[in-house]
Amino acid sequence: MAEIFGDRPAAVARELSKLFEEVVRGSLPTLAERYAQDGPPKGEIVILIGASEEVSQQQSEALASDLDSRLQTELAQYRLKEAVARVTADTGLPRKQVYARALALSGQD
Repeated sequence: MAEIFGDRPAAVARELSKLFEEVVRGSLPTLAERYAQDGPPKGEIVILIGASEEVSQQQSEALASDLDSRLQTELAQYRLKEAVARVTADTGLPRKQVYARALALSGQD
């Protein structure tokens, strides 16, 4: 996985919800090195791989653009408080973040 996906954050979760549950976090190369030395993990495992830095940055930019678009649409129809509540419910983003962005877009800083 490290060779294919590169240096991404990851976690190896073993024996979830059991007596010997273990979660090891690190980068894919670090985890690959650990399990190359220690041998493969025993029991049932789940491997979680995070997004690359590049993908995370692109997602953040897309999310910000989408947030602005949603807020502008809602602010055109509703008062600030209601627009923020609607966008927060739709996106699952923290209310404080949505409210701050709505204030900036509406010029009410």
